Amino acid sequence: MSAPETPPSAAYDSAFLKACRREPVPHTPVWFMRQAGRSLPEYRKVREGIPMLESCMRPELVTEITLQPVRRHNVDAAIYYSDIVVPLKAIGVDLDIRPGVGPVVEKPIRTRADLAQLRDLTPEDVSYVTEAIGLLTRELGPTPLIGFAGAPFTLASYLVEGGPSRTYENAKAMMYGDPELWADLLDRLAEITAVFLKVQIEAGASAVQLFDSWAGALAPVDYRRSVLPASAKVFKAVEGYGVPRIHFGVGCGELLKLMGEAGADVVGVDWRVPLDEAARRVGPGKALQGNLDPTVLFASTEAVEAKTREVLDSAEGLEGHVFNLGHGVMPSTDPDALTRLVEYVHTHTTR
Repeated sequence: MSAPETPPSAAYDSAFLKACRREPVPHTPVWFMRQAGRSLPEYRKVREGIPMLESCMRPELVTEITLQPVRRHNVDAAIYYSDIVVPLKAIGVDLDIRPGVGPVVEKPIRTRADLAQLRDLTPEDVSYVTEAIGLLTRELGPTPLIGFAGAPFTLASYLVEGGPSRTYENAKAMMYGDPELWADLLDRLAEITAVFLKVQIEAGASAVQLFDSWAGALAPVDYRRSVLPASAKVFKAVEGYGVPRIHFGVGCGELLKLMGEAGADVVGVDWRVPLDEAARRVGPGKALQGNLDPTVLFASTEAVEAKTREVLDSAEGLEGHVFNLGHGVMPSTDPDALTRLVEYVHTHTTR
């Protein structure tokens, strides 16, 4: 697939895309990571009895789930309902998402021979993504749709560990002990991820986010040497489309500048670093996204508003700011708290 710059969409002048481009906005735009999902009773109803990965492959169901938080919360952007392991499943990797556990890989990648599991991804492998995004963009109209993918390091950590990990001992052992195999693994994952994002953009996504959820486990020197090249390859592959590229990781305060250097237009920040300090670390020329602690939403409305004002005050004067949580919406979050939060940010920042 080539990378022609996409013509302006109905969403081009939205507050979200303007903020990503660091242009003046009528109000600070808001969306939430994991806004579509378990916090919503309507989500639990439509997903009942349907395994997670299967739900990601049903275009009409994906459309409904993606639209639910837009209808309920009046957020400024939708994020495509999927999972970071979908492209791996699509190329035949034997994995499943187990409730309460997460992605589990039947045959972890530990040797060079194991790389054979990772064939090239083609658009035909994920035709349901193209179909779903076509349905969504028609429904969303001027509301932008964010596509997303897992970054090579985070995908590699699942593939090498065989599932979720707190220590990443197998992944790090490969990174330190067999750097050539590690580099080849991440390069192959970068190619798969780039195709997955291209499919989403060509189908109509207005922006894309690369989730490097577990990059915070790395020291800056190791990130720069062993991870940044693969993430940069992904961002470079979609640069020509002209859509904003967002980069987000958890616990990445020490990596913020490097994550920006990888090629993002917008750097996502978790709740551990105030946005004004994050801007200093990232440097000029990037918008920031974040960064309310998700657990604040379990406190009183007054407390939520007070912490939200702290985030907005910290963002004062930024080149561009997209309000978000510092990580995903937690499953037991009261949906009404999210609706109130969106309204508060919109009201408090109307220009």
